[in-house]
Amino acid sequence: MSHIQDVITKVKEKDPAQPEFHQAVEEVLASLEPTVERHPEFVEAKIYERIVEPDRVLMFRVPWEDDEGQVHVNRGFRVQFNNAIGPYKGGLRFHPSVNLGIIKFLGFEQIFKNSLTTLPMGGGKGGSDFDPKGKSDREVMRFCYAFMRELYRHIGPDVDVPAGDIGVGGREIGYLYGIYKKIRNEHTGVLTGKGREYGGSLIRPEATGYGAVYFAAEMLATRDMTAEGKAAIVSGSGNVSQYTTEKLLDLGAKPITLSDSSGVIVDKAGIDREKLAYVLELKNVRRGRIKEYAAEYDVPYYPDVSVWDVVRTEGLQAELAFPSATQNEIDAENAQALVDNGCIAVSEGANMPSTLDAINIYQENGLLYGPAKAANAGGVSTSGLEMSQNSLRLSWTREEVDQRLHGIMKSIHKASLEAAEAYGEPGDYLLGANIAGFLKVAKAMLAYGVI
Repeated sequence: MSHIQDVITKVKEKDPAQPEFHQAVEEVLASLEPTVERHPEFVEAKIYERIVEPDRVLMFRVPWEDDEGQVHVNRGFRVQFNNAIGPYKGGLRFHPSVNLGIIKFLGFEQIFKNSLTTLPMGGGKGGSDFDPKGKSDREVMRFCYAFMRELYRHIGPDVDVPAGDIGVGGREIGYLYGIYKKIRNEHTGVLTGKGREYGGSLIRPEATGYGAVYFAAEMLATRDMTAEGKAAIVSGSGNVSQYTTEKLLDLGAKPITLSDSSGVIVDKAGIDREKLAYVLELKNVRRGRIKEYAAEYDVPYYPDVSVWDVVRTEGLQAELAFPSATQNEIDAENAQALVDNGCIAVSEGANMPSTLDAINIYQENGLLYGPAKAANAGGVSTSGLEMSQNSLRLSWTREEVDQRLHGIMKSIHKASLEAAEAYGEPGDYLLGANIAGFLKVAKAMLAYGVI
């Protein structure tokens, strides 16, 4: 058994009930095999064993009252995984599926994603099994206050800087920052994704979606292609999906799908800017369901399935795919359907949206595959830019932030390609992104000694 496989086996033995974490570790470490021979110092210093263990895991109860005065108790989490190259940085997820294994997988992925951005940020992640759907603003506020009353003691602008994720948007960040500011009596850049009025950055809401499209454009350019005129399948209808759709329109592509947990709409005429404006109002203001789009524009609606199921069952064809909803939304069967229906590029807007078997199918069939830690790094990159603006006590223009974001995504693409080439797998973005992100962190860990 190789050294890497031994580490993977021990992770599975130590944490048997954390399948998402196992999957993330296996996906990353398996691609790091070429580094073992070239860097025996990493083996000697047990870097591979150390990098899969978080610096610390925080779990706490979050009691709160609903509008009827009933008391509820949720679990809160923060996994501070690795701060070798900078303060812990990573989002907070509020969703019923949240558990320790999911937060660990997200925090582990964040280490390498943040390393790739070129910005000094470590990896962390947090959240709760609280579900903001169907809750009033006041209920969400009371929960956020209760959550931050515990979390505040573990974070800070030079320690750990959380942001948003699934279920944590501008409303939640506002409540979280408001109570943090009240408790600490200080105005610092401790959270990103803040409102523009109190320290937020322009482009931050758009950044993950924009970045995924910028990365796809860079991949297409390696084959002398552009996004113009190409149909694009986008899953989800939240923040990432909305701005993926917007940037696709900017580049002349034709997005044709959106989805939510209830179902999928397919608009073969294309989701244009007028329709996208409707989606923004539907999802961000009215907090409605995507099936309302189908009624508004008289397009097919498929309840209780994913976009990728529709690709498979309906033969939906498109050259570009942007999985932007949640982890493991594309399995092997659906990946094969993408291949069969003419897909040439997959750029991941969500975290780990493709299973290992799905990734194998992309690679075996020569698809351009942008793994999440590279393709969706635009969000945390712009969070890093927000931190910089907060530290400098100034705000950059929309054009300046977008220019910096575009430059970072080009840099991530270049670093991934160069690492893949250097380690004998030209064009393998998964291997390249993992190795490029890992080397920076591993060398920092080595410099610090055994801590």
